[in-house]
Amino acid sequence: MITPDTPADTTPDTPAATAVIDLNADLGEGFGRWTLTDDEALLSVVTSANVACGFHAGDPSIMRRVCELAAARGVRIGAQVSYRDLAGFGRRAMDVPAGELADEVAYQIGALEVFARAAGSAVSYVKPHGALYNRTVHDADQAGAVVSGVLLAAGPAGLPVLGLPGSLLLAAAGAAGLPAVPEAFADRAYTPAGTLVPRGEPGAVVHDPDAVVARAVGMAAGRTVTAADGSRIAVAARSLCLHGDTPGAAGLALRVREALGAAGVRVEAFA
Repeated sequence: MITPDTPADTTPDTPAATAVIDLNADLGEGFGRWTLTDDEALLSVVTSANVACGFHAGDPSIMRRVCELAAARGVRIGAQVSYRDLAGFGRRAMDVPAGELADEVAYQIGALEVFARAAGSAVSYVKPHGALYNRTVHDADQAGAVVSGVLLAAGPAGLPVLGLPGSLLLAAAGAAGLPAVPEAFADRAYTPAGTLVPRGEPGAVVHDPDAVVARAVGMAAGRTVTAADGSRIAVAARSLCLHGDTPGAAGLALRVREALGAAGVRVEAFA
């Protein structure tokens, strides 16, 4: 989990020889003739692809194409589920009844599964997007609804769920017997409590490529990151997210992967 800094965390970051990290990115975030993410380039770098399932972005043709590319390159396919909010890119706060949200999560997973199977692969995990992701950090009702949707779509075996360390989403996933996969964000600012700085606040997104690369290595190898107030917080994540809608995302992702390798971190998809 991510925890506030302790005196032990003040020592210099030391790469761990056994450090292993998954690299995930948000892909398929377009609609019709409008495109946002450089899916083909990013799929040459990442090990897991969070594919938009049509509620915040994406459409059937885009979903099919991204699944085909991911399957061809051995990249894990994940369902990036969200609130039904195309106009707001899934980043607007919404109040959706738990039962309805569970159905919508299952619907999105099922839609992506059709195209993943057609490509010779399968949906391997689920990750909420945007406002839904942030809501499930602290809202037990919405977190439980997401987990219910995963179980509805995948059955008792379920699917792994990606989320913020210490979130109610990961707690609900674990309680339901689903693998709970903690992730970190190299290009997002953190509060001292280990949560993400809201996008509406200054400095919420880290734009300096050098800083993103350094933070990625620090999180994966040193297991720490500097919070917005300058304090150091501990990070224990199995997956590292690089946002696909960041300008120059593919080149930045490649730099991150090369830097991780140089630091002795093994990059591979989570089991």
